[in-house]
Amino acid sequence: MSIPSFGLGTFRLTGQAVIDSVKAALELGYRVIDTAQIYKNEAEVGQAIAESGVPRNELFITTKIWVDNYAADKLIPSLRESLAKLRTEYVDLLLIHWPAPGNGVELREYMTALAEAKKLGLTRQIGVSNFNIELTRQAIEVVGKGEIATNQVELSPYLQNRKLAAFLQEQGITVTSYMTLAYGKVLKDPVLAEIAAKHKATVAQVALAWAMQLGYAVIPSSTKRENLASNLLAQSLRLDTEDMARIEELERNGREVSPDGLAPAWD
Repeated sequence: MSIPSFGLGTFRLTGQAVIDSVKAALELGYRVIDTAQIYKNEAEVGQAIAESGVPRNELFITTKIWVDNYAADKLIPSLRESLAKLRTEYVDLLLIHWPAPGNGVELREYMTALAEAKKLGLTRQIGVSNFNIELTRQAIEVVGKGEIATNQVELSPYLQNRKLAAFLQEQGITVTSYMTLAYGKVLKDPVLAEIAAKHKATVAQVALAWAMQLGYAVIPSSTKRENLASNLLAQSLRLDTEDMARIEELERNGREVSPDGLAPAWD
């Protein structure tokens, strides 16, 4: 299994904004697109991909099953609807979006349905999102070791999630970082600004490079072509040991996303 280290996120982008973002990203060389059922933009993402002319086999497309569709009789039908919207016969990666404890569907049921989607060829790889260590352990028990490709979690210089990241890497599960820029809060950080100046880079590039140097995948989003192009350059930025140590000290448990009823107990 392989998860690309850099891609385009589409959270909070809808309508023409997401079409323009995806089209611009593909023109610039992006080949990884991340969406989700709850983003309500799969059809627009599919339209942008179709109009881009980029061959399907060059793309890596991720979507996520929403909590309303976790039941065994709903998950695969909802995925087929997502595939129709995305104008593809399969996705490269399918995730459970939130563990949603207490929503009436047990983890075993939805993880089994997720594995069935892979057996049917509707997705190449499966994974989870926003799972803590214990829930990830439970998911592994259901689908088997080596089957979970990634756990997509909130992770930034302000929320480094080291214990979870270490556990995932021990299990051979790729860490995918979302909200790597903490809703833009890290862009104003003076330490990151100093590191950026040292490398003649942007603060966003520094934050993204930091995550990738730790072995994580990143999926930043933007509606601005210049930012999309700039973010791509993070792939070639190399931070030194001192830079990485200074960023490590920025940890402040700065969680931005923890919706009631969906999020697990993080500790």
